[in-house]
Amino acid sequence: MPPAKKRYFSEKNVAQSGALSCFAHLTIMRDTMRLWLVRHGETEANVAGLYSGHAPTPLTEKGIGQAKTLHTLLRHAPFDLVLRSELERARHTARLILEGRDTRQHILPELNEMYFGDWEMRHHRDLTREDAESYAAWCTDWQNAVPTNGEGFQAFTRRVERFISRLDAFSDCQNLLIVSHQGVLSLLIARLLAMPAASLWHFRVEQGCWSAIDLCEGFATLKVLNSRAVWRPE
Repeated sequence: MPPAKKRYFSEKNVAQSGALSCFAHLTIMRDTMRLWLVRHGETEANVAGLYSGHAPTPLTEKGIGQAKTLHTLLRHAPFDLVLRSELERARHTARLILEGRDTRQHILPELNEMYFGDWEMRHHRDLTREDAESYAAWCTDWQNAVPTNGEGFQAFTRRVERFISRLDAFSDCQNLLIVSHQGVLSLLIARLLAMPAASLWHFRVEQGCWSAIDLCEGFATLKVLNSRAVWRPE
């Protein structure tokens, strides 16, 4: 969301977001749970600069290579369970990372990228001409305006927070691999750190990298962001 990002850095936007922790009920988790965060590999829509929320877009050769590299980087990571979005690019990425393993997978719609409605698979330059009024409103007030026939940021935030509220269902797992999307993972990091939802812009989750957040007794610690190193047991 390039134009919208420019609108983030204002006190008004941050104040309106609120910074309530949405996983305080996870204080029952005494043992540390690690969330391993992976964004899907590069897609054709990424290369073309198109909005691709729920629209299908395949991994490029580079994206396939990124996922295969993550297979090597994370080959020793002790995943108990994989949580991924419904979208093909996340499924393909997860399959390549987990090749040779029989790790259980749960598919969760809460982990799908934000839905851009009529703007799916379109470039922002085209929208300035073809849906000028709605697009201008969204760029001006991206937290409250909604893409035409799409999902607004407030609804998107509630969806990701529903996922956070469900984490206690996996309290028997110590290592969860989450394969999802830029918007979801950035927002997930911000909310777990009890930051305003609009703070997602501070966390760019890159492709071909892995990140990690540790949760324990209702407290989250960002341990790794965008690593390209081989993980080894400490």
